[in-house]
Amino acid sequence: MAKKVVTFGEIMLRLAPEGYYRFVQAESYGATYGGGEANVSVSLANYGFDSYFVTKLPKHEIGQAGVNSLRKFGVNTSYISRGGDRVGIYFLEKGASQRPSKVIYDRAGSSIATATAADFDWKEIFEGAEWFHFTGITPALGDNVAEICLEACKAAKEAGVKISCDLNYRNKLWSKEKAGQVMGELCKYVDVCIANEEDASDVFGIKASNTDITAGELNREGYKEVAKQLADRFGFEKVAITLRESISANDNNWSAMLYDGADYYFSKRYKMHIVDRVGGGDSFGGGLIAATLNGYDSQGIIEFAVAASCLKHSIEGDFNMVSMDEVLKLAGGDASGRVQR
Repeated sequence: MAKKVVTFGEIMLRLAPEGYYRFVQAESYGATYGGGEANVSVSLANYGFDSYFVTKLPKHEIGQAGVNSLRKFGVNTSYISRGGDRVGIYFLEKGASQRPSKVIYDRAGSSIATATAADFDWKEIFEGAEWFHFTGITPALGDNVAEICLEACKAAKEAGVKISCDLNYRNKLWSKEKAGQVMGELCKYVDVCIANEEDASDVFGIKASNTDITAGELNREGYKEVAKQLADRFGFEKVAITLRESISANDNNWSAMLYDGADYYFSKRYKMHIVDRVGGGDSFGGGLIAATLNGYDSQGIIEFAVAASCLKHSIEGDFNMVSMDEVLKLAGGDASGRVQR
């Protein structure tokens, strides 16, 4: 029987101009759906897990379209609470060369941001579950949502469910001080922490030495310190740090490190030409959870997660539409991109 995994967060309507058009040029927008934890849910459904996404969406057709976007990939939506007035929106302008991508949020007052504890029965939701995942974006939506996150973490712990969290700091949603306070409380319940070069510094003031992310230089040894400090402070079983070297908006080097409390494991490094980088971190999280639940060793876990995420960067939209076999093939060393006939 497939293992049950639960994620909790906001799914938004994504509106993006065609190709590389700027907002001020756009005369039409493509509409898709996505959001941190929803993206993880889709990945896990694609890998054959019993994947549940929990949120609150309006009863109207735009809310239903969001539900349908998940169902299409086999995500179980039966715990989605219905009510409230609006679906959050984000606008995405895709960057190219030296021009970075831009995101503009229009998500204030969305259904999930106005949710209450009464909208979710966590005891029922976690029945038979093995894993719970959320990101730092969800508690940033409001004190009420942070409180719901805390309730979820407590209920998950009570049910013996493993908890992962991607720190995912968003400065457009809250301050570093507030993030540090709220995430510091939530991280007491977390078993597996996922972060990038900046998150640990922004949220907890933990920095890698001799690294300049804007210059595209990463000091791998420095990240060992970061992972160990995070694990020591919160008692995490595992800390995964994604290592993105930005050459330009189109070309990045991509790798990651996993600390399992005993040793440090670095993945292969991929040179990526990017089609769409939104959801890249979420696809890494989905891969990490899948590989852990499938019993891979530490090196196997980090190789699978990075390969899954590398493939996501080649796919339009938030969701990582790849199969287990495709990820395993890349993780196993076939990075040629040759036509498969």
